[in-house]
Amino acid sequence: MTQRAKIDTDGSETEAGEPPVVHRPAGLTSAEVAERVARGEVNDVPLRSSRSTTDIVRANVFTRFNAIIGVLWVIMFIVAPIQDSLFGFVIIANTGIGIIQELRAKKTLDGLAVIGEAKPTVRRDGVAAELSTSEIVLGDLIELGPGDKVVVDGVVAEADSLEIDESLLTGEADPVVKQPGAAVMSGSFVVAGGGAFTATKVGREAYAAQLAEEASRFTLVHSELRSGISTILKYVTWMMIPTAIGLIISQLVVKDNDLKNSIARTVGGIVPMIPEGLVLLTSVAFAIGVIRLGRKQCLVQELPAIEGLARVDVVCLDKTGTLTEGGMDVTELRPLNGSDEAYVRKVLGALGESDPRPNASLQAIIDAYPDSVDWRCTESLPFSSARKYSGAAFSEGNGEDSTWLLGAPDVLLSTDDPTLAEIDHLNEQGLRVLLLARTVHELDSPEVATDARPTALVVLEQRLRPDAADTLAYFADQNVATKIISGDNAVSVGAVAGKLDMPGAENTVDARQLPADREEMAKVLDANAVFGRVSPQQKRDMVAALQSHGHTVAMTGDGVNDVLALKDADIGVSMGSGSEATRAVAQIVLLNNSFATLPSVVAEGRRVIGNITRVATLFLTKTVYSVLLAVLVVCSQVEYPFLPRHLTLLSTLTIGVPAFFLALAPNKERAKPNFVRRVMRYAIPGGVIAAAATFTTYLLARHHYSGEGALEAETSAATLTLFLVSMWVLAIIARPYTWWRLTLVAAMGGAFLLVLVVPWLQDFFALKLVGTTMPWAAVVIAAAGGALLELSYRWVSKRFPT
Repeated sequence: MTQRAKIDTDGSETEAGEPPVVHRPAGLTSAEVAERVARGEVNDVPLRSSRSTTDIVRANVFTRFNAIIGVLWVIMFIVAPIQDSLFGFVIIANTGIGIIQELRAKKTLDGLAVIGEAKPTVRRDGVAAELSTSEIVLGDLIELGPGDKVVVDGVVAEADSLEIDESLLTGEADPVVKQPGAAVMSGSFVVAGGGAFTATKVGREAYAAQLAEEASRFTLVHSELRSGISTILKYVTWMMIPTAIGLIISQLVVKDNDLKNSIARTVGGIVPMIPEGLVLLTSVAFAIGVIRLGRKQCLVQELPAIEGLARVDVVCLDKTGTLTEGGMDVTELRPLNGSDEAYVRKVLGALGESDPRPNASLQAIIDAYPDSVDWRCTESLPFSSARKYSGAAFSEGNGEDSTWLLGAPDVLLSTDDPTLAEIDHLNEQGLRVLLLARTVHELDSPEVATDARPTALVVLEQRLRPDAADTLAYFADQNVATKIISGDNAVSVGAVAGKLDMPGAENTVDARQLPADREEMAKVLDANAVFGRVSPQQKRDMVAALQSHGHTVAMTGDGVNDVLALKDADIGVSMGSGSEATRAVAQIVLLNNSFATLPSVVAEGRRVIGNITRVATLFLTKTVYSVLLAVLVVCSQVEYPFLPRHLTLLSTLTIGVPAFFLALAPNKERAKPNFVRRVMRYAIPGGVIAAAATFTTYLLARHHYSGEGALEAETSAATLTLFLVSMWVLAIIARPYTWWRLTLVAAMGGAFLLVLVVPWLQDFFALKLVGTTMPWAAVVIAAAGGALLELSYRWVSKRFPT
C-alpha cells in the first residue's frame, strides 16, 4: 500500500516507508452508550414512511359524510324495516375495505422503508459500524463521506477536504468547506471529501429529525385528484343542505302522510345525494397502487407521486447510474507529450489509493492500476462535481515531489488545445475520457488547474443498462420527452444516448454555453435532448426553466449533484443505491436500482387517474339526479318516490359494484388536467336527464294508478326508469368495451331483473311492477333518456374538449 504522510497528535510526520500512525477519536465506549440510552439521550424520533394505524382508521371512519349517514341510519333503524337501513351496512363494508387496503399499503411501505433506510456509519470503541438513525446517541462520532446526509446536529471532529451542501436549509447553492470545530446541521449533505462529527443534538431537539421525517412521510396532500374531489364534495355539501331541509319540510309538513313513512322517504331522498364511496375508492385505488409498485421494489414516499408521474411530460435523466450501470472499465491508457507509460501507471495507482471514498471512475482506475508501495500521499483534493476534477500531492520515494490532477479534459485544458480533437473522437464513440495532468501549484490554490501539463488520457467504457433502451422507447411512445442532463462531456453523453436509440440523441448541447436567462434557456431545452457538462446548480435552473414553460418535470438521479434538481422537480426519482441525500428528497425510490421500473409507476398513475375519473362521473351523476329529484318533489308538493332500500339497490348495481371493478382495472390513457371540469361536464347532463326521465315516469304513474297500493306501484315504475337510465350512464362510462366490462354491465342488469321476478326479493325491496302500460311506458321513457344521454355526451365532448 501507499504510505501516506499523516500528522500525528504531536504534530510530527511519519517517515516514508513506515506504516502511518493514525490517531483518531475512538468514539463512545459501550458503557457510555448504555449510560446515554438510560438517560434517554437517544435519537428516538421515528422515521415513518406511512400513516399510523390510528390515522388510517380515523381518516376512513370519522368523515363528514359518514357522520351524516350514521345519524340517518339510526333514524331508519327506529322508524323503518331493516331493508331501509341497508345503506348503513354498505357504508360499514366500504369503510372496512378502505381500512384493510390502506393497512396493506402501510405494511408494504414500512417493509420497503426498512430496506431503503439510510444507515449512517457510527464509530464506537474505535470500530465503525452502520447503525439505524434511531440508535444514535448524544456524543456519538458519525463518519461522513460523499453523498452522506448529516442526520443529527453536531460539531466537526475530523475533516479531510470536507465540503457540505447546506442549500436545503439555507438556500445557498455553494458548498461550505468545514474545518474541525465547525457546526453541521442535519438535513445538509456531503458533496466532497470526508470526515466525522460529534452529535450535539439528537431526538426532537435536532432539526434533522424533523426534516427527515417530513421528507419520508407517507402523505395524502398536494394531489390534483384529491383536491379536485374535495372541491366537488364542498359544492355537494352546499347543494345538499338546503335541498335536504326543503325535502324534510315538504314530506313532514306539507304532505299529511304517515309520520314513519314520511321520515323514511325523506331519508331516502337525502342519502343518495352523498357520494360516500368516491373518497373510499380513491384511497383504495392509491393503496392498491402502492402495493403493486411495492412488489416491484418501488418505494413511494409520497402517495401523490403515483399520480404526479402519470402527469409528467418531461423526464430529465442523469446518465450515470440511470442509463448506465454504476461500474466502469478502463479500456485504454494514452500517454501524452512523451510521458512514460510505466510512470503514468504508478501515478494512477497512487491517485486511486489517495481517495478513501472513490467514485465509479476512480474505482475503475484502482481496479486497473495497483498502488505503488514506495509512493505516499501528502495531500489530497477529493472530487467535486462543481469543479469536475480531483487531485493529490505525492512524495515519490526517490526524493521527488509531484502534484497531480485527474478530471474532465475540457475543464483542465484550454479550448485551443489540440488534444481536445482526439478526445472528441473518443467521446463520439460513447467513451468517457479523463485527463491526468501535472500541476505546479499547491492543491489548495485557486489557480491549481492553471497551466497544468497534460500527461495521459484514461479512456473508460461505461456499462449500459440492458433495459434502458426499452424504457426510453416507452416514454417516446407515450409522448413523454426525455432529456439527458449529465455532468459528463456532451458528445460522450450524446453517443451513449445514440446507442440507446434515444430520440434527439444527435442534438447535444454543452451546458456551459446555455443562456442564463430562464426564458432563453427554456427554448434551448425544448429544442434539444442531450446536455453535458451540467453543473449541479444548472440542473436546478434547467428544471425551473422547463416548469416555466408549463411542463410537469420528473428528475431521476443518484448522486449528490442531483439533489437540488430532485427537490425542485415535480417528481424526484432516486435509485436505491443512490446517496442518502437523494433518497431523502425523492418522492419515489427505485430500490432495485432499475430505471425500467419507471414505466410501471407511470402506468399505475394513469390507471388511478383514469379510473377515478370514470367512477367519479358515476357517483356525481347520482348526486346530481338525487338533488334534482328532491327539488322537483319539493316544488310539486308530492311524496318522494323512493324508500332508502330502492336507492340502495340502484346505487349498488349501477355504481357501487361496477365502480369497484372499474377503479382497479388496467388503464393506459394518458393523464389529463382539469379533473373537476372533466368529471362534471358528463355528470351534470347525465344527472339532469336521469332526474327528468324518472320524474316524468313518476308523474305519469301518479295519474295512471289510484287506490290502495298506488304509491308502491308508482315507486316501482319510477325505479325501473331510473335504473335503466343509470345503466345507460354506466354503459357509456365503461367504454371502450372489453369482455369483462360487457360481462359486468350484463351482470348488473341480470341482478336487477332477478329482483323483479323473484317474489321474496320483490317483497324485500318493495318492487312490484303493476300492469303492463306503465312498465312499458317507463322503458320507453328510459330509452328516450338514453338517446338524449348519447347525444349530450357527444355534444359535450366536442363543445368542452380536454
